[in-house]
Amino acid sequence: MKQAAKFLRPTLTKVLSATLAVTSLSCSISLSAAELEKDSLKFGFIKLTDMAPLAVAFEKGYFDEEGLSVQLEAQANWKVLFDRVVSGELDGAHMLATLPFGGAIGYGTKADIVSAFTLTLNGDAITVSNDVWKQMKPQIPMQDGKPVHPIKADTLKPVLEKYKAEGKPFNMAMTFPVGTHNMKLRYWLAAGGINPGFYEPPADTSGQLGAEAMLSVTPPPQMPATMDSGTIVGYCVGEPWNQQAVFKGIGVPVISDYELMKNSAEKIFAVNKEWADKNPKTHIAVIKALIRASMWLDAESNKNRPEAVEMLSQKQYVGADSAVLANSMSGTFEYEKGDKRSLPDFNVFFRHNGSYPYYSDAIWSLTQMRRWGQINEAKPDAWYMETAKKVYRPDIYMTAAKALIAEGKAKPSDFPAETESGIKPASADFIDGITFDATKPNDYLSKFAIGLKGKQVVAGGKVVEK
Repeated sequence: MKQAAKFLRPTLTKVLSATLAVTSLSCSISLSAAELEKDSLKFGFIKLTDMAPLAVAFEKGYFDEEGLSVQLEAQANWKVLFDRVVSGELDGAHMLATLPFGGAIGYGTKADIVSAFTLTLNGDAITVSNDVWKQMKPQIPMQDGKPVHPIKADTLKPVLEKYKAEGKPFNMAMTFPVGTHNMKLRYWLAAGGINPGFYEPPADTSGQLGAEAMLSVTPPPQMPATMDSGTIVGYCVGEPWNQQAVFKGIGVPVISDYELMKNSAEKIFAVNKEWADKNPKTHIAVIKALIRASMWLDAESNKNRPEAVEMLSQKQYVGADSAVLANSMSGTFEYEKGDKRSLPDFNVFFRHNGSYPYYSDAIWSLTQMRRWGQINEAKPDAWYMETAKKVYRPDIYMTAAKALIAEGKAKPSDFPAETESGIKPASADFIDGITFDATKPNDYLSKFAIGLKGKQVVAGGKVVEK
């Protein structure tokens, strides 16, 4: 296994036959470099399991085979990562699927970011402290001595009422205001009748206006320790930081995002639009390598996952114990200590067209930003699709896919059909049973009991009709 991903590796690392002349090798390298606008790249990531396609593309030599010399560099948090992609310090990055839309609408840093690749579907969970779990448990239905899943947030309401009666805030953490973890945690809470609060930009960006549960930002690797200290009582994050709470005996994951909203886009690979425009061939080469990595991760019923776990356990990637990483990557998930259940699609990298950038995933993200006031004005349905198309680039993905097919490294059936619209069929695979139809975002928003709808806005700290 290769060491220290923080160092640049050579463009070509394959062991060559003794009969291969040095002149031939030099020619091969120069031809490869000549086809690319840029062949030395630096990609950022956060220490989470779902950065796996980047690690695999590096470790298995897929970047090399595309003529790319890649440096992978862990980032401190999502804001630092995002800002470094915007500034050009990073050529691209592992990114929250919702994050580019904050840039697109000017929430926080205004930026044009594009994505031609979905790194993973699912992969998150919501974890609560042992004390909160103990108080939730009497409200949870049991079968054969174990909690019935999925666990809904209405089981949390008596706990919140107790905290309120004692004058204590109920503090929970997510990873970034325009991040998937924030949207998923809010969705779960609201589906259980708990108001997670509203935003009123630019006057109030706390997201805690009218909140019954107070959500704030904590970087993923710090979440278990922050909960253990008592600063927060729960959080939503990707792996391995939910399973870490189980292993440390400090908390219980109550629901995975697969149970919350089946097969949702969780992380993407994203680049600055200016970079994409300047480096189209390089961009395609990167996507080709990532597609191959994702295929490898999901090949033959996850047969390669144990090897992937060993890769990710290295300190330059996630740096967590391999047993913790394997708990979710192996197709199982442990809730309460000892309650390990089969969850084969907890991490999806390629199957179910998992790496294809669907516009409908983008539109769902935008509806949630509208729901909680980050988009604090009504938008017509057409706006959602227009904004999705500014960020998601399935055309680039399919160009890379066709190149792999032509090279015999993939087959047409591995990818969506040429006629793919980018809009998934309407689905009610959500914990509240509400159907999401990406062609009717405003109709979708109107169905929620909690959240902005129609012409409502947040003004003066309250939801009002405009």
